[in-house]
Amino acid sequence: MRYHTIMKRIEQGGSRSIETMLIHGGNQIDERTGAVNVPIYQTSTYMQNGLGRNRGFEYSRTGNPTRKVLEDLIAELEGGVAGFAFASGMAAITTVLSLFRSGDRILISRNVYGGTYRVLDKVFSSFGIRYSILDSEDPESLERSIGDDVKAILLESPANPLMSVTDIRAFSEVAHRHGVKVIVDNTFMTPYLQRPLELGADIVVHSGTKYLGGHSDLVAGLAIVNDAETAERMAFLQNATGGILQPFDSFLLIRGIKTLSVRMDRHVQNAEAIARYLQSSEDVSRIHYPGIESDPGYAVNSRQAKNGGAMISFELTENHNLNRFFESLELVSLAESLGGVESLVCHPSSMTHASIPEDIRKAVGISERLIRLSPGIESVDDIIADLDNAMKRSRT
Repeated sequence: MRYHTIMKRIEQGGSRSIETMLIHGGNQIDERTGAVNVPIYQTSTYMQNGLGRNRGFEYSRTGNPTRKVLEDLIAELEGGVAGFAFASGMAAITTVLSLFRSGDRILISRNVYGGTYRVLDKVFSSFGIRYSILDSEDPESLERSIGDDVKAILLESPANPLMSVTDIRAFSEVAHRHGVKVIVDNTFMTPYLQRPLELGADIVVHSGTKYLGGHSDLVAGLAIVNDAETAERMAFLQNATGGILQPFDSFLLIRGIKTLSVRMDRHVQNAEAIARYLQSSEDVSRIHYPGIESDPGYAVNSRQAKNGGAMISFELTENHNLNRFFESLELVSLAESLGGVESLVCHPSSMTHASIPEDIRKAVGISERLIRLSPGIESVDDIIADLDNAMKRSRT
């Protein structure tokens, strides 16, 4: 059976903090040499001892020692039964959605990531798997939306790009009363700040490209499940469809995870300072950040996460030229993605969420003036100065 059974805490010599698990989880010491960093097993196949007798690995699509350490590590960090590593976050989500069949319906967050919407709307719809958009800030809406064909809900909290917060525990309780699976995209928070399986979710997915990798130098996806049956099905799908993460990228992602806690602490520290600046700025008409008390998701987020995370979105007042704002930035880069050590900014309606029809974008609140900011770990004074300068130069 190819799935990871998480080590019992008592066998670890007692409970370990997540800061320690980030560095030492996943059995990373090489048993043959004692190397403290997991080796990169850059091989496609493995010599076998005889017919039906291998040494734990047969072919690197099915399993690779470097990838296995990563998969064991993320399972341990999220508190799951098994972890699976993929070539991208979308490959992870696609594999999870492949657990379902024609006639099934998936309920999704109102402002779900554009790539998730696209794969459901343009790919899985062709296979008879349907979706409906859910008010993910109201648990009662889930009760009203569940029919016999609903098999799962896919949530993001905080959601991309409006940072809206979903009460994961409340939604999970409702879903499980109806036999519905709960899938949570935990990319924005990471297991360092939020652990959805402990809140009742069944499956967690990540774009490892973002905070887990942390250095904008790899593309990766992860999925974690909380029961052995789903783990077996995921292992089959991962091997059958083949969208696996390569050994070198697995190594890079393990390395990135080791510094997750110190990076996230700095990201959040910067985000909180920037949010206070944006709140006080006459150039900003609206800010979305669950780490400030005025945000509608603050109370729920405070119950289920360590803090408000590091992602912010905001809207400039109408007397600003958006193109001039982006062109005036010198430190902060206009780019897709997020979660790297460098600060990044994007325009969701024309970039990350362009695949969502305009009427749906407007209905959920993704305006043309919305800007999404991923604060890096630079000096926060320099980030704020760059934003302030761009705002002043873009006034009309």
